[in-house]
Amino acid sequence: MSDVLLSVRNLNKGFFGVQVLKDVSFDVQKGHVLGLLGENGSGKSTTMNLVGGILQRDSGTIELAGAGIAPQNARDAQALGIAFIHQELSLFQNLSVEENIFLDHFPLRAGPLPLIDRRALRRKATEALALVGLETAPSTPVSRLPQGERQLVEIAKALTREAKLIIFDEPTTSLTAPESKRLFEIIERLRSQGMSIIYISHILGDVMRLCDDIVVLRDGQVIATEPVAQTSIERIVSQMVGRSIDNLFPERDKHCDASRSALSLRGVSQPGIVRDISFDLHPGEVLGISGLMGSGRSELARIIFGLDPYAAGEISVNGRRLRAGSPRTAMDAGIAFLTEDRRGEGLVMEASIAENILLPSLPKQASGFMSYLKPAHVTALAREMSEKVHVRAASIDRTAVRALSGGNQQKVVIGKWLLTAPQVFILDEPTRGIDVGAKYEVYKIINQLVANGAAVLMISSEIEELIGMADRIMVMSRGEPRGFFDRENFDREALMRAALWD
Repeated sequence: MSDVLLSVRNLNKGFFGVQVLKDVSFDVQKGHVLGLLGENGSGKSTTMNLVGGILQRDSGTIELAGAGIAPQNARDAQALGIAFIHQELSLFQNLSVEENIFLDHFPLRAGPLPLIDRRALRRKATEALALVGLETAPSTPVSRLPQGERQLVEIAKALTREAKLIIFDEPTTSLTAPESKRLFEIIERLRSQGMSIIYISHILGDVMRLCDDIVVLRDGQVIATEPVAQTSIERIVSQMVGRSIDNLFPERDKHCDASRSALSLRGVSQPGIVRDISFDLHPGEVLGISGLMGSGRSELARIIFGLDPYAAGEISVNGRRLRAGSPRTAMDAGIAFLTEDRRGEGLVMEASIAENILLPSLPKQASGFMSYLKPAHVTALAREMSEKVHVRAASIDRTAVRALSGGNQQKVVIGKWLLTAPQVFILDEPTRGIDVGAKYEVYKIINQLVANGAAVLMISSEIEELIGMADRIMVMSRGEPRGFFDRENFDREALMRAALWD
């Protein structure tokens, strides 16, 4: 009897005449965790969308437990025992936990009318939640759950369908360290019970810890298939990007002008959010902000950009006081804000790449009494910017950003703000959910910004990233600054102690 649960052979897929998958083949063993790795745009999501029934293959075969399958949609794949837990969770926040778990297969009462058996629903939901160790009432609205617990609800939903294979796409992107640890424990327990799992992640340390085998894709082709025990992070990185990256953070010349303040905060406070925040950010400087989730990092960024109000204090840009609560005023003063939620707040997903890139700078490009836009001119600007930030797409005019990989979507967000020529750039988790190669490109863009005299405020959950990129780091906890560290005093343990300071 074969130990292979899923067998993929010679998968091919193209979009608009561009071949994105080329003879992709691999196996997933029963009771194994397979790591599917590659840069953004390498073909990982396309491959999984073919397995999960979201897309249809051009050619090739997929076998599940020895039988050929051809799911026409996600429902077909679920019926076959394939569960796909996407990076963007597919839960309805206005519904309860139990309603989300059994949304398309409610237990029904006996009788002529299809009425939901609420007692059976509650009992089965309680059993499903126990399987993933989630101690919450099944009647709880999903909107009240933190991100980590929402992910557990997704897993519970998959288990009620008796899934044979679970696909996890970047599952730890929005999780805290304790939530990630809990997820890993569940994955290991599922593996020990014979479940097969495909795990997609850019966090290679997690891959090395969790996975039995890996498959590396590059440019739509399988570059390597090997047991984790026979590889290393350095080898995987080289396979992913096609070259060795000796230094993850590109070097840059220091151009900081400490005699001037590009952004100045004095005593900025908002009850229950942030308290007494004061600092100066200089032209040519990268100031990192570190802290745990809930420390007030993102809330501070939103306040500076005028998205949220503040009750006390003062914010100035180049010596001129900034009016509170006005993003347009912040933009006019030369501030750009890359939000951590690129899909929900940073992009118009159905619009084209060109339309997204041009959006913030359209008022500056309009001319004449009627604010007329010259189509050829603005299209040329968008194309030039997309090339500058290395967006990979067949056509920036026809390709919607929803069709792009996470890394390319992030480059579009960066490109749209670069077109406004910002003097102060606020970056909230600029490399979240993107691969090591795309990260390197983002880092080079940041270096070019400060080399040109811009000031960068960089928020990141990865301490190593801040240590590699920042000139100074401010650590926040419970909405307050807990310390400032200069580059010569960067120390991972000291930064963590400051973040955990109660």
